[in-house]
Order: sequence, then C-alpha cells, then structure tokens
Amino acid sequence: MPVLALGLNALVWGLSWWPLRQLHADGLHPLWTTACVFTTAWICITLWRPSAWRGLKQHPELWWLLVASGLTNVGFNWAVTTGDVVRVVLLFYLMPTWSLLLAWWLLGERPNTPALARMGLALLGVVLVLKTPDTPWPVPQSLPDLLALMGGLSFALTNVLLLRLQHTPEPSRMVAMFGGGALMALLCAVLAQASGLLPGLTWDVAAWWPWALVLTLAFLMGNLALQYGAARLSAHTTSMVMLSEVVFASVSSVSLGASVLTWRIALGGGLIVLAALLASQSQRTPLTKDTR
Repeated sequence: MPVLALGLNALVWGLSWWPLRQLHADGLHPLWTTACVFTTAWICITLWRPSAWRGLKQHPELWWLLVASGLTNVGFNWAVTTGDVVRVVLLFYLMPTWSLLLAWWLLGERPNTPALARMGLALLGVVLVLKTPDTPWPVPQSLPDLLALMGGLSFALTNVLLLRLQHTPEPSRMVAMFGGGALMALLCAVLAQASGLLPGLTWDVAAWWPWALVLTLAFLMGNLALQYGAARLSAHTTSMVMLSEVVFASVSSVSLGASVLTWRIALGGGLIVLAALLASQSQRTPLTKDTR
C-alpha cells in the first residue's frame, strides 16, 4: 500500500501541469492557483480535524515541514506551468541526490561509495539536460530551471522530515503540509506581485473554478497519499517510486505538445532515472548509520 500511495501522488503531480496551464491561460498565475487550492484544502482538513492545530504547538519542528512542503509546491507548480514540462520534471528529480545528502544530515544515513557514484551519475544527467548548443555552461538558464531545482530540494527535505516526524500526529502533519502550500504560495505571490514579477489579478471566475476544484481534490488526495507512503518507506525508496512522475509527465506533455524531447534531455533524463533506480536497489541492504 505505501508504494501504491506514492504512485498515486506521482500521477497527480505528473498530470498537474495541464490544469495549471489551463488556469494560467485564463489569467490565474500558478502562485495564486496554489494559494487558492491549498487554502481550500487546508480549511477542509481543519474542519475535519480541528484538534490537529495542537500538534503544531506541541511539536514545533512541524513548522519546518510546513515550510518545506510549501516551497515544494511553489517551485514545482510555477516551473511546470511556465517552463518545458519534461525539462522541469527532470531537474526536479535531482531530488534523490538531495535526499542522499539530507538523509545523511538529518537521519544519520551515511552514503557509501556506490551511493556517491550514483550521485555523480545523476549530476552528469543534469549537466546534459542543462547544456544546450546555445549555452557555454551547464547552468540553469531560466526561472523555471531554478524553480525546479529549488522544488526538488524542498521535496527531498519534505520526505526526510516525514520520516523524522513520523512520531507526530498524522492530522498535525496534514495541517502542516497543506498549510505550507497555502502560506508559502500566498507569501511568494504577494512578494512577486509587489516586485512586478506577477501581473495584476485578472481572471474569469466562471472559467477557472472547475479547474481549481479538480486541482484541490487531486492535491488533497495526492498529498494524503504522499504522507502515508513517505512515513512508511525509506527516503531513498520514496524517491525511486516517485520517479514514475517522470513517465506520467513526459508522455502527457510530449503527446500534447507542451515539451520537446531532444537527445540531450532524453540521455540526461535516462541517467537521472538510472541513478534513482540503482539507489532503490541499494535499499535491500541496511544503511550505515552516522553516529557522530
């Protein structure tokens, strides 16, 4: 069941670019979309379990989960709406490398030599994805690139924190995750609009509310599935299962013309996915704990 739950979350994320772009075409920026969707979900969770708020007071470390989960949604939703979907998803899925480093730092899961080799393989894949004939260096070329990398780092931190905080009440973790999506998106939207990065709010409510409702239900279901699965599997295994999002996003976006699949992206993406698959195989043996 934990693996199936993570697969469901990957499906939601892998297909979310489509309704996000529909809403963007109707004038609703993905930051405002994220704020609206997660605020609605947050209210639903609060009405269902009003006592969940006590957990944030009793376990202050849940606020880190709130921030990490919120930045994950901000980075991914903004990037996948405005950038090339396949490129964004592949950069986002440098996440297993972030998970490796964060699990060492926060969970004491010390990486061994094969793990470091897999990280090098993933980084080589990222170099191929970022390097184009028009760019002298393999560095992020646009805001969507930077947002995808930031979102992947935040998602890795979310997964590690879910493992570290599995002793906390589940309703409190739910409130933290949905609250993070709402608060961080709202904060970023206000700051971005004040700095001129976002246009004014102009949208047709009749046009966007069905898409917003679909996204709310999908993200609600997907995030509940993520919490259930990630709290019961290792950080590396979670990262591997979630790679199915690459398939969902790539097939759907290329089929609908939202992405261009070049040989560099295909080869680089293959290396990133291979590194993650090799990481999943390594989980058959116990990890070395860092006792320092």
